[in-house]
Amino acid sequence: MAVDAVSSAASASATGRTRLAENFDTFLTLLTTQLKNQDPLSPMDSTQFTQQLVQMTGVEQQLLTNDLLEKLVANTGSGVATAVSLIGKEVRADSNLSALSGGKAEWVYKLDRAADDVKVEVLDSKGRIVQTVAPTDNAAGEHTFIWDGKTADGSKAADGIYSLRVTAKDSEGSTVASGVLAQGVVTGVQQVDGQTLITINGAQIPWEKITLIRAPATPAPGETTTASTGSSSNTPNNPDDETSSQAAA
Repeated sequence: MAVDAVSSAASASATGRTRLAENFDTFLTLLTTQLKNQDPLSPMDSTQFTQQLVQMTGVEQQLLTNDLLEKLVANTGSGVATAVSLIGKEVRADSNLSALSGGKAEWVYKLDRAADDVKVEVLDSKGRIVQTVAPTDNAAGEHTFIWDGKTADGSKAADGIYSLRVTAKDSEGSTVASGVLAQGVVTGVQQVDGQTLITINGAQIPWEKITLIRAPATPAPGETTTASTGSSSNTPNNPDDETSSQAAA
């Protein structure tokens, strides 16, 4: 029933907008024709002309209102309501964004096959390279990369959103296909310009980019998680094998 109601509302909104658009076009045609054919010796009264312009503006506002209504209908059906249920769950998304906070930013990258040379670059919001790392484990599969916030010159990077770029080549210099994923617990949901964004690792990512949803891992009693330096693994949830930015070339 809920789906039928949403579909009906969307259909009614689309029909109403079409009719308003047709009326708006007709109004413009009539107004233009009236201006072209007015008597030069007895032109249109300025007050009447102003009133018609006000009417035209009213039609434009109705069209905009209908556009907003369509967005609200769509969001009610499958946007925010669905995304909110993800809060507290661990997800993966097809995104290379992560937020540096408290001296830590985390990504997962994958290699389609074993590589001989891998370069991992951290870029700021303006696309500038702030750190370059050469991982030691270049096996095929997934690898976790944790950046400690240090730049190439040893200074501390400011907290904010950063992206990750991975370039991989085999022993013959051929490109090895790679990809970057955002992984973490969803901490928030926000609606921006009709688009539903979820917050993962401090970065806002369109919720439709999610590729995996699962319950967050619970560490065993007494277990601690610390990132080691200079190593990587194709088991991204094993903290003892995570790639660290201190393994810079």
